[in-house]
Amino acid sequence: MSKQKSKKSSSGGTIAQNKKARFDYHLTDKFEAGIALNGWEVKSLREGKVQIVDSYVFFKNGEAWLLNAQITPLSTVSTHFVVEPTRQRKLLLHSKEIAKLQQAVEQKDYTCVCTALYWKGHLVKCEIALAKGKKMHDKRETEKQRDWNREKQRLFQKPA
Repeated sequence: MSKQKSKKSSSGGTIAQNKKARFDYHLTDKFEAGIALNGWEVKSLREGKVQIVDSYVFFKNGEAWLLNAQITPLSTVSTHFVVEPTRQRKLLLHSKEIAKLQQAVEQKDYTCVCTALYWKGHLVKCEIALAKGKKMHDKRETEKQRDWNREKQRLFQKPA
């Protein structure tokens, strides 16, 4: 009999989510982009040492770049290389997608933010979205809706 190899749960799993973006912005169009990473960054992502709370996308020379995504280096890697945790990382998108995003950001007052990092097979993908800022009363309305949904769940739960 042959032994079956155990597979890691890294395929299809979420690495990090930007919940603050969902609270601060109205998210409209979502895109899936690849990220150009170094080897030590992939190892850190496998360990879950990433933070994308203040990350956003900017456009330069027809290319998309991810800013302020912090990937903390592992202690075993940081002794061999000079690492920069918040370096600019190139996003891999089709030119038509870049043109659409850049036009919305420049003309329609949208912001392009990173909402999630996840595994797709053995590749790391970044979900980016066009976003418009919420006003203070919109944020309060979101909070009220969330509280009401939580209360509704409690009311409809059947006691055991």
